[in-house]
Amino acid sequence: MKNEELLNPLVDIIFKAIFGSPKNTDILSSFIKSVLNDSSDEYESIKISDTNLKVESKDDKLGILDVKVHTKSGQIIDVEVQILPVPEFKERLIFYTSKMITEQINKGEPYSQIKKVVSIAILDFKLIKENDVYHNAFTLYDKNTQTQFSEKLEIHTLELPKLPSSDENTNLMNWLKFLKSETKEDFELLAEKSPELQKAYEELAHLSQDENTRKIYEATLKARRDEISRIEGAKKEGIKQGLEQGLEQGKIERDMEIAKEALKAGSSIDFISRITGLDKSTITIIKEEIGL
Repeated sequence: MKNEELLNPLVDIIFKAIFGSPKNTDILSSFIKSVLNDSSDEYESIKISDTNLKVESKDDKLGILDVKVHTKSGQIIDVEVQILPVPEFKERLIFYTSKMITEQINKGEPYSQIKKVVSIAILDFKLIKENDVYHNAFTLYDKNTQTQFSEKLEIHTLELPKLPSSDENTNLMNWLKFLKSETKEDFELLAEKSPELQKAYEELAHLSQDENTRKIYEATLKARRDEISRIEGAKKEGIKQGLEQGLEQGKIERDMEIAKEALKAGSSIDFISRITGLDKSTITIIKEEIGL
């Protein structure tokens, strides 16, 4: 990879470095407002939160979100990026979204304190087979009368392969084009659309020139190739449970491998925790194991 080439913003470590950084909340705010089509100040002063979902017992299923934020009034928003079409991704989204609701209250606390939760999934594959719309927004409503049951829950899917070829000039379309762009020229044209896109482009250009980031990026791509091999192997064997377990274990192994490469490249424990979702104590152990 040549140094002048821009890294792919859809690769999770690059996406998290741009959209999940506390210094880039203006970028994330602009993106969220474009998805929700809401220009109110609700999404201006957002706070990036711990991406690990709350675990009630040792038997609870773990969940690590890509980017998790709290809004001005306490709404919780999860932004996920998924490049590979993994099994039961819809169910995973439901689990993540439900978990963001249940972790808000403890035993004896009133249900009235539950705040709205929103999951936004950016996908580089087609998930919703029933239509060709690139942006679906799912809520709780009665399918017969289309009466809204509650506004406390939303799931948005953004399917990049469904983007129209027309020159639609909306904020959301510009952000999705940014995530899907491949050439420097395309990124530069989109950067002219808004100050936030300009900043996102500058962040991407800076990350692309950083040698440590590039090493971690290459390690991530290698881990993804290994993940694809596991998926294909499990598909050939036709073992659904094995595929699910393999993907879960594969993600953990991938994140640990990325952590090793990042530590060798001199990245801080805080940065590695943010881009992998691993807790800092685990990264410290990995650091000791590789003799750093």
